[in-house]
Amino acid sequence: MEIASQQVESHLHPKPSFDVADFPMPTGREEVWRFAPLPRFAELLTEPPTDFADIQMTLQAPVGVTLSTLGVGVGVRGSVLLPVDRVSVLAAKVSQARHIRIADAVRLTEPIVITVTGKGERAAEHIVIESGVASEAIIVVEHRGSAVFCGNIEVVVKDAAKITVVSVQDWAPDALHGGMHAAAVGTDAQYRHVMMTFGGDAVRIQNSVYYTGSGGNAELYGLYFADAGQYQEHRLSVDQNAAHTTSYVDYRGALQGKGAHTVWVGDVFIRRQAVGISSYEANKNLVLTDGCRADSVPNLEIETGNIKGAGHSSTTGRFDDNQLFYLMSRGLSSSEAKRLVIQGFFYDIIRRIGIAELEERLKTHVDAELAKTIDRAETSLCPPPLPEQLRHEAPQPQIEKQE
Repeated sequence: MEIASQQVESHLHPKPSFDVADFPMPTGREEVWRFAPLPRFAELLTEPPTDFADIQMTLQAPVGVTLSTLGVGVGVRGSVLLPVDRVSVLAAKVSQARHIRIADAVRLTEPIVITVTGKGERAAEHIVIESGVASEAIIVVEHRGSAVFCGNIEVVVKDAAKITVVSVQDWAPDALHGGMHAAAVGTDAQYRHVMMTFGGDAVRIQNSVYYTGSGGNAELYGLYFADAGQYQEHRLSVDQNAAHTTSYVDYRGALQGKGAHTVWVGDVFIRRQAVGISSYEANKNLVLTDGCRADSVPNLEIETGNIKGAGHSSTTGRFDDNQLFYLMSRGLSSSEAKRLVIQGFFYDIIRRIGIAELEERLKTHVDAELAKTIDRAETSLCPPPLPEQLRHEAPQPQIEKQE
C-alpha cells in the first residue's frame, strides 16, 4: 500500500516526510501557504517542547468495530497518510493514534460517532480508520470546544468496501484547526468524504485520495460557511493513479461579514496508467455581504488522453437578484429569503449522500449555523422588495450559473 516512491512532487504537491525539519516555518512565499494568514496560524505551526495535551474524545461504535491504539509506524498507520506540510507532520507525531477497524464483510447499520472536544489547550490527534474487505460503515467526526488543534484522519478502504467519512468543524470562535485527511481506495471500493466547516477562528485542512486498485470510486463533498473575520481553507488532491477509477468533487461555501475569507484549492492528477477514468471537480461560492473574499483555484494535471472524461469548474458570486426578488415578493423577509436560498445551495450537496439519517443530521448542522449567523450580516446585498405594483410580475428564480 505504500506509495511514497510514486508520490507526485510539484508546487502543489510538496515532498512528503515524517520529519518536522523537512517543513521549516512557512514564510507565505510558498505556493501551498500563499493564501493563509500565517500570524494567525503561528501557534499551530510551532513545534511543542513537550507532548501535546490530551483532548477529550468520546466514541460510539456498534458491534463489529474494534477499537485500539497504534504507535508510530505500527500496523497500517502511516501507510496512507504521508504528511505534506508542517501541521500534518506534527499531528502524525502523536505517540498513540486511535485505531478504528471494521471487520471484513461487516455492514454497520448505525454510524460510528467520534466527538472531539477541545479544552482550550493545544492538542493533536491522529485517527486511523481501517475497513475490512466488503465492509460498509459511516464514520462521523465532530469537532467542538476551543483548542489549537492539529488533526489527521487516515482511511484505509479495502476492496469492495463502502465507507463514508463525515468531518464536522463546529469549533468555538477562537479555535485554530489544521491537519490532513487521506484515504486509499481499493479495487471496486466506494469512498465518500463529507467536509463541513462552520466554526473556528482559522481552519486549514488538506484532503487527499489515491487508489490501490482499479474500479474504485471517490466522492468528496464539502460545505463551509465563513462569518465575519473567519478564515477557512480547504485543499483537495485526487491522485487518479489506477485505471477505470472515478472521482467527483463538489465543495460549496457561503460567506458573510467583514473579513470573511475562504480558500479552496483542488487538484486532480491523472497519471499515464489511469486509462478509462472519469473525473470532475467543482467549487461554488455564494457571497452574502460586502467585505468578503473567496479564492478558488481548480487544477487538472493530465498525462493520458485515453479517458472517459475530466473537467472542473469554479463560480463565485453574490445572490441572484431574481431569486431574492421572487422570494421577498411572496412576503418573506430579507433574512428568511437568504436562509431559503442558502439551504437550497447546501441541501443539494447533502441529498446526494443517500443516507437519510446522516442527511438529516447534516441538515440540522446547517440550520443551526444559519440560525446563528444569517441575521448578523453587516451589510446586506439583498435588494429591496419590488414595488407593490410590480410584485405580481416578480421574475422566476435562476437556480445556478456555472462556468
